[in-house]
Amino acid sequence: MSEDAVRYDATHIEVLEGLEAVRRRPGMYVGSTGERGLHEVVYLLVDRALEEVPAGRAGTVGVVLLPEGRVRVADDGPGVPFEAAGGEPGTGLESLLTLLHTGGRSPFDRHSVIASRFALGPAVTNALSVRLRAEVRREGLRWAQDYERGAAVGPPVPHGPTTRTGTTITFQPDPGVFGTARCSFDELAERLRELAFVNRDLELSLTDRRRTDTTRSVRCRFPGGLRDFVAFLTDRTSAAAAPDITGFEKEDPRMAGTVEVAMTWTSAPGGHIRSFANSSPTPQGGTHVAGFLDGVAAAVNAFARERRLPAPGAPAVGPDRIGAHLTAVVSVKLDRPEFEGATHGALGGAAVRRCVREAVREHTVAWLRKDPGPATALLTGADAFPGSGGPEI
Repeated sequence: MSEDAVRYDATHIEVLEGLEAVRRRPGMYVGSTGERGLHEVVYLLVDRALEEVPAGRAGTVGVVLLPEGRVRVADDGPGVPFEAAGGEPGTGLESLLTLLHTGGRSPFDRHSVIASRFALGPAVTNALSVRLRAEVRREGLRWAQDYERGAAVGPPVPHGPTTRTGTTITFQPDPGVFGTARCSFDELAERLRELAFVNRDLELSLTDRRRTDTTRSVRCRFPGGLRDFVAFLTDRTSAAAAPDITGFEKEDPRMAGTVEVAMTWTSAPGGHIRSFANSSPTPQGGTHVAGFLDGVAAAVNAFARERRLPAPGAPAVGPDRIGAHLTAVVSVKLDRPEFEGATHGALGGAAVRRCVREAVREHTVAWLRKDPGPATALLTGADAFPGSGGPEI
């Protein structure tokens, strides 16, 4: 092998500036250059819009699918600030759309919503768009700024007075990145519905205007929050019509956050547990799910000892058996969530497990005393779950 072939020096190190890395290796940032990745760039904009909601600055977020693959995401918040952000050059809007890991921050970190799996910010959407327009309605004026492939083509331009507030971002995905991939209305609608369930003060809408002859739309708002989610998972109309669904929300400074839980018994093994951390799905579960199962199991076993079921000295009922008979949703919102892996599939943090366990145990003990039938059936091996009402899923 020649000396030239083995020589390795600083000239071989490639340095990618700004958003160039995103455009060169998009799969590393959104997971795919197909439909899945296209949905991620939409969620990154939804993520930014949702940051306004829990702090009381916004209440609605709308997504519109437009012809030519364009997508519009709008909110009724105060509008992205134009002041320079964190000492960076340019406006706050430009920082948001050109710098990774940039987003709004509410007075409490746990109010930040992680809708996307990668949480890199709207700059990724901008980088992977052939063109993008940001419109801001703020302090009585409407402004617009255009971008091409991640770079601003000029400064923000005023477009007259307005009585409304909010931010609207319309982008066209780069066909050189995503090819012929198209957004799936059904998949986007499912994700937006989840976000509405875990953020009860939020109204989310999705409208499909890609065809000129028809319009399809869905609007989601669930005042019952996770209780409505459990009703949906058990194929019932609403939590109000399902008194066997129980739930609670509790803040615990030891884990610097809140836990919210809703659950109901299923009459046969085949339960289903959905989990979220800062509004992001955690399909691999994590410490919040482990704490939930620990807490319910502890409550059921305490109930068994209290009622002497099934008999003194019988082995305790484990979390796995308990979970098989529950349909539940567990959601935590934390100041500093610790995820296991970059895609946020599972939540870490030992304090989360302890705090969720204690809160769930306390609530479940009270629930079982009011409605002992299902737990009695579980402990005695009975086939029927009195009062459960929930079908197997």
